[in-house]
Amino acid sequence: MDRILQVFQKELICSICRNYFIDPITINCGHSFCRPCFNLNWPNRSVLAYCSECRKAIQKREFHTNVTLKEMVLIVRQASLWQFLRSRNNRCRIHMEARQIFCEDQRSLFCLHCSTSQQHGAHRHGSVEEAAEQLREKLLKTMCSLWEKYYENDRNLKVETITYRTWEVYVTSKGEAIRAEYDQLPPFLYLNEHHHLERLQREGKEIFDQLRDSVARMANKRELLRVMYTELKEMCHKPDVELLLDFGDILNRSEAVCVYMPQPVKAELTAVTIPGMMTRFNLFKVNITLQHRSTPDHVFLQGDLINLRVGCGSQGAPYTSPLAECFYHWDAQTFTTGRHYWEIAVGDTCDWALGVSCNDWVQENVHLHKAFYLLGCAETDMHHKVFTTSPHLLQYVPRPTGRVGIFLDYEGRSVTFVNVAKRTLICRIDFCSFSSHLRPILCCSHF
Repeated sequence: MDRILQVFQKELICSICRNYFIDPITINCGHSFCRPCFNLNWPNRSVLAYCSECRKAIQKREFHTNVTLKEMVLIVRQASLWQFLRSRNNRCRIHMEARQIFCEDQRSLFCLHCSTSQQHGAHRHGSVEEAAEQLREKLLKTMCSLWEKYYENDRNLKVETITYRTWEVYVTSKGEAIRAEYDQLPPFLYLNEHHHLERLQREGKEIFDQLRDSVARMANKRELLRVMYTELKEMCHKPDVELLLDFGDILNRSEAVCVYMPQPVKAELTAVTIPGMMTRFNLFKVNITLQHRSTPDHVFLQGDLINLRVGCGSQGAPYTSPLAECFYHWDAQTFTTGRHYWEIAVGDTCDWALGVSCNDWVQENVHLHKAFYLLGCAETDMHHKVFTTSPHLLQYVPRPTGRVGIFLDYEGRSVTFVNVAKRTLICRIDFCSFSSHLRPILCCSHF
């Protein structure tokens, strides 16, 4: 009988913490873990994880509580609790009866006679069993809320770290784009150029310092949240009586950790309006007529941009790459030389990519990084990101609305994008490898 009980109890022990399950979950391979243990061991939801028992891939990251396991653990805990409550060490020294009543005010155990005495009668009382389970449920609820804060902060930290590491390169490329445009304009505009570049360096330095401090704050907050979550988990694992007596102010402390959550820096440079730029571009204006095609939406994005959603494709799970269909449109005419400027209306939409592509890139088997030179806007985590392809870089500018202008300089090997309504420079892609005929292209499900 004892051996059967041992086998039964073994099935209720988490292989990670070696304690009885708390809030047990069962993953797709059939193995079960405490939810807190699962979260702490596989905190990154965007990375493919593998079961520590069988090494099978974990197909999803959101799991319901295994109610059957939870109820079985409760039975074992209750049996252990009753064994302690009836032990000689738990007898009241005055009445020599089992102390089965928990006093919330004094956080102590009393026998029935003591709990109803004049000294303690006005206090809040309850059975040890019920009080322990109520506290454990409060802990689990607090842990759930705290872990969402952890995940939100960790996600922001990853984005902020990428921005911090690439910010100086971005500011440098922005300065080069401004210089390149002023080189095409009369020399008397030199003071304007100097003013723009000086402001760019000043703003760039200020935002860089803000990003550095922001990354440090988020990293510190992540550690505080993780430590607090671990402490809550350890408290939850304690036997019922220890849980009641040691509970203390842990809920207040966990709440205090979550009061202030660092927010990402708004890393945006002031839009640059270059005198005469739009007038020069309009000298090369051409009319285009877009024709409908379709292609997988993932072809435009690589690296850190792969989780952005463009066109009608779905992001799906963060650790998979679904090949959703994305509509695109391109012009019948091709460019093999010269300078050309055209405009495309994007309205107030947030999922589009436009620019130039190599003619019949699929049939010609052109490398993707040489096939598309695009400016895009995509939605991720409720935010809008502006990016370029070839190279794949985020552009820290306000989301363009209305019309976007594209200036192609074939001999100069560059593509420039402008916000038509605000007459401002968005970005410029230099050193393009134009290997064939180029077509204007628009990728967007809204058109």
